[in-house]
Order: sequence, then C-alpha cells, then structure tokens
Amino acid sequence: MSSAFEDVIHDLAEEHAALERVLRAMPDSTWDLPSHAPGWLVRDQVAHLAYFDEAAELAIRDPEAFTATVAAATAANSNVEEQYLAKGRAMTHAALFDWWKGASSSLVAAARLVDPKARLPWYGPAMSGVSFLTARLMECWSHGLDVVDVAGVPRTDTERLRHVAFISFRARPFSYATRGRTMPEIPVRVELTSPGGEAWVFGEDDAVNVVRGTATDFCRVCTQRRHLADTTLVIEGDAAREWMEIAQAFAGPPGQGRQPGEFPKEPAPK
Repeated sequence: MSSAFEDVIHDLAEEHAALERVLRAMPDSTWDLPSHAPGWLVRDQVAHLAYFDEAAELAIRDPEAFTATVAAATAANSNVEEQYLAKGRAMTHAALFDWWKGASSSLVAAARLVDPKARLPWYGPAMSGVSFLTARLMECWSHGLDVVDVAGVPRTDTERLRHVAFISFRARPFSYATRGRTMPEIPVRVELTSPGGEAWVFGEDDAVNVVRGTATDFCRVCTQRRHLADTTLVIEGDAAREWMEIAQAFAGPPGQGRQPGEFPKEPAPK
C-alpha cells in the first residue's frame, strides 16, 4: 500500500501530464490570449507554474540556497512576479513549454528524494512534504484551469481533486488571516460529490453550517477561479457563507477572484 506522500507525488505527476496534453493541443495563437486573471495572458499562467516549480525544486534540493534567494529578493524589494512574467513573454511558446516541462519534471524527480518527515522551506512557514507537494498540485490544477478556460481544449477533473478540496478546507483560517480578520469559532462541514461520484466529507458531523455541492465547484471557489454565484454550491449558515465569500486556498494576499456572470453554472449531479 502506498503512503500519502507517495500518492501525492504520483498525482502531482498526473496533474502535470493532464496540463501537458492541453498545452500540446493548443494552437500557437492561444498562448497570447488573455486569461480570466486580469492582465495575465495564457502564457503568463504557464510562466508562473514554471517559475514556482523551479523554486520548489530548489527548496527541496538545497533549502539553504532557496532561503537565501528569497531573503535576497526581499532585501532588494524585487518584483519577482514582474521578472518571471517578462521572462515568459520574451520566449517563444515552444521555449516556454520546454521551461515549464523541464521545471515540472525536475520537481517530481526531486520530490521522490524527500524524507516525508522533513519540513520544507517556502515563502511562508515551512511545510511538511505532503502539504508542500499538495500545494504544487493545487497550483497546477488552478493555473491550468485558467488555461483551459480560454484554450478550448478539455481537461476532465478526476479524483485527484481530493487533494485540492482537502487543502481548501484546511485553508479556512488562512482565508481570514490574509485579510486581517478573525475567523468565527463556528465549525463548518463540507459535503462534496467527487468527479467520480464519491462522497467526500470534511469537518464535524454536528456542524450546522454546511457547504454542499460538487468538488469541482468547491475547489474553483476556494482557488478563486469561479465566483460563488456562478456555482451550484448550497450554503447553509452565516459562517459557511462568509467563508465561501472570501475563501482562498493559495498563499499570498487576497486575490481579485472572478466576477459574477463570467462563467455559466455547470449542472449539479443528479
């Protein structure tokens, strides 16, 4: 039986493969289309993944070098986002694909060498190996969704989405903290239908605040790829609604999210 750590490495590699199929199938012109993230092109989504997969590999293979790099960038007040976007925009789409492909493959290779008990440095607090790689999987899925949303190339959600759903549920306190707000001490339960039709439940059984719906909708809201109004999620209780209105599973300051009406609602499963 494989461990949770081995499972997430396998699923991260599979998520990379799913995005690779989309990128290989896209017409050349798609790389320069605007994505739904304001100011970002499709190519910018790929550059983001390439840059941070490279950074993640460095954090695994040489934690001290990674920490020094982050400290130097902070001390210099460097605009890292501006730098990697400029790098990606200066590349041909083929070169950008190769950058991302090399970075993602190297990350998976490095992950196989990690001691599952080790804590890995990142831009915030150090993370366990499972959490570290789950965050990379979430990033691949969510930024890949930004590509899929405009590329016209399908990418079917799978049971790998459980990783994203779990980290999204665990990130409820962060959704408040990143906004300087105090989370109410009221439990919220999440009841989801997986892409394969399974029931996924997170939280306390007796919670009266509940979020119900598809894992796809829940993960899209928590990664700010869909506005809550554009989903079929059923929200019960003020605490559950408040959380879903500010949900954020990814690190960093509050994102802009998406506006109501940008996407049609997908039908709820029968």
